[in-house]
Amino acid sequence: MKGLTTVPKPSSGDLVAGISVALVALPQSLAYAEIAGMPPQYGLFASALPPILAAVFVSSRYLQTGPVALTALLAFGALEPLATPESGQYIELAALLALLVGGFRVALGLLRMGGVAYLLSEPVLTGFTTGAAILILSSQLPKIFDVATDGDGVLVDAWQAITSPDEWQAGAIGFSLLTLVCMFGGRRLHKLFPGVLVAVIVGVVVSGVADYSGTVVGELDGGFVSLTFDFPWDQVGDLVLPALVIALVGFAEPSSIARTFAAEEREPWDANREMVSQGVANLASAVSGAFPVGGSFSRSSLNRLAGANSAWAGAITGAFVMLALPLTPLLENLPGAILGAIVLGAVIKLVALGELVRLVQRNLLQAAVGVGTLVATLVSAPRVERGVLVGVALALGSHLYRELRVTTPSSRTGDVLTVAPEGVLWFATIPNIERLIRSEIAEHPDIVSVVLDLGGVGRLDYSAAAALRRLVEEIGTTDNAVSVQIINVRQGAARGAALHLED
Repeated sequence: MKGLTTVPKPSSGDLVAGISVALVALPQSLAYAEIAGMPPQYGLFASALPPILAAVFVSSRYLQTGPVALTALLAFGALEPLATPESGQYIELAALLALLVGGFRVALGLLRMGGVAYLLSEPVLTGFTTGAAILILSSQLPKIFDVATDGDGVLVDAWQAITSPDEWQAGAIGFSLLTLVCMFGGRRLHKLFPGVLVAVIVGVVVSGVADYSGTVVGELDGGFVSLTFDFPWDQVGDLVLPALVIALVGFAEPSSIARTFAAEEREPWDANREMVSQGVANLASAVSGAFPVGGSFSRSSLNRLAGANSAWAGAITGAFVMLALPLTPLLENLPGAILGAIVLGAVIKLVALGELVRLVQRNLLQAAVGVGTLVATLVSAPRVERGVLVGVALALGSHLYRELRVTTPSSRTGDVLTVAPEGVLWFATIPNIERLIRSEIAEHPDIVSVVLDLGGVGRLDYSAAAALRRLVEEIGTTDNAVSVQIINVRQGAARGAALHLED
């Protein structure tokens, strides 16, 4: 990997942007920690040291690292079957999971394999992120209405909350609406309007003054990050596969953010370096006793809009959160409904049902991959990483299906047979062409010439070329020899295969 780029001194824009993002990250981190099944305080730990260390290695100057909803949900899916959420064992396993995710990402980056994140096809990512977003939004509905549920599953609990209007708490709904108005309505006033911060301040003040009886964040000890290096190593085997899935799937979001910003700014971007930065951030989260982290689209966008000029902005965000930790008990009266609404406002954009509809209109096979991944993600909850695995299997299956499909239009003009295959010719599909030609020659003895037009062949591999050459030699040396002319070879053939046919 290339050496580290010289980082300029922090500017006033970096300071303003870093603090602005920190003020949003504080309440968001509490909400995302709950999605991950962790005590809210640990979301703050995941927002302190990780962005500071990530800034040393980051490739994108705008990328903000910390707790994100998608990675938090993946972490919950991996950990919930192994321990009770928020228990001591669960917290230890979360730190171990972050350590493994960080290790995978650092290794992939150092081995210059950052591009492996692109191996997940767009339909798989669209289906998974949509499914994950639906699950995340569903998990917040009981908070938004402040309804106690039976804990029978995310979707079941969400349905219970929606269908129990007699249990809805007016105060919680009011706080939720206030938050959404501040988040979305505030942007109409100014693109940097701190909607989340305003909602949190109003919520804390009103909750305290009015003696709010609904669910609140509760006790926050306000302590600094306590570094730990004691991990439950005996359970590494249970977390290796989920960690690898998180390392790959969770990198899709920060890589997409960074690539988009780099393209708009006409700046270079290094996937390997970004992979290392995200790996280091997760290692930092692990030793902080927290859970896996990633790149945040909303906070990165705010970082850019607020005037960030370098990676210092991310480091300043982490430092501000670190300094604010002793003051976090001030958020103990924050209504849980506000946290739910914050998550809803941040995640709703990930529901890409429109993109799935467009897939159906354009390519039914790829639509089946996307919709299949979506359904698998919802059905497999909370083990949502299984949805990714199902999606990958569907994508590979669709690719194999396309590779095996080859049409062989043919026509006869007098004693000349013309065959124009369309598709990919390789060892698995070339027998179809051979059978067709031999069958036509057997049924029509008057054929003296075969024209094989390869212009519609997307790819021709060496094995297929060898089989065609053998066919030419065999039918051209019989008593009733048939000449074969192969045209348009180089349009779709690999060079080696083309040369083999033209020798």
